[in-house]
Amino acid sequence: MPVAVNEELLLKQLKDPKMAQRAFGTVVKEYTEPLYWHLRRMVLDHDDANDLLQNTFIKAWTNFDGFQGNSKISTWLYRIATNEALTFLSRQASTDIVSLDNDDAPTVNLEADEYFDGDDLQQRFQQALQTLPPKQRTVFNMKYFDEMKYEDMSEVLGTSVGALKASYHLAVQKIAAFFQDDI
Repeated sequence: MPVAVNEELLLKQLKDPKMAQRAFGTVVKEYTEPLYWHLRRMVLDHDDANDLLQNTFIKAWTNFDGFQGNSKISTWLYRIATNEALTFLSRQASTDIVSLDNDDAPTVNLEADEYFDGDDLQQRFQQALQTLPPKQRTVFNMKYFDEMKYEDMSEVLGTSVGALKASYHLAVQKIAAFFQDDI
């Protein structure tokens, strides 16, 4: 989540009707890459991540009037993106897009993805991540990949810092156990 933006100035510009569109362009420019990778790690597929990213920015733009400024813009965007991804994953699971007979289906799709250039270890790591429940995987991704502070994750996910620390710890243990089973 390390983006160098003066959020106070950006917020003022976003609230000014004359500057809002240009300021939102700055938001899109600054947050596209970190949000894309946040979403990509959650859903794995490039096209799905792009669709969710677009939905995130559309929701942010159309709902900006409701943004109180009680949290950082980045936190608010991550909350929208995370909710979009969790809804997508829930919808995907409920429609049985992933066969129950094939536990490796998400990583098989990842292998076929032209944008994935990982080696065997990365492939196994992604398989380990797929064994985590979606919310636990989200916490792991936010801490491990996005290097997000627990306090920021708490705002994004609406979960206590203690619960997030416990969730991250359990995720690390499950991933370690996944690799231990290979030995």
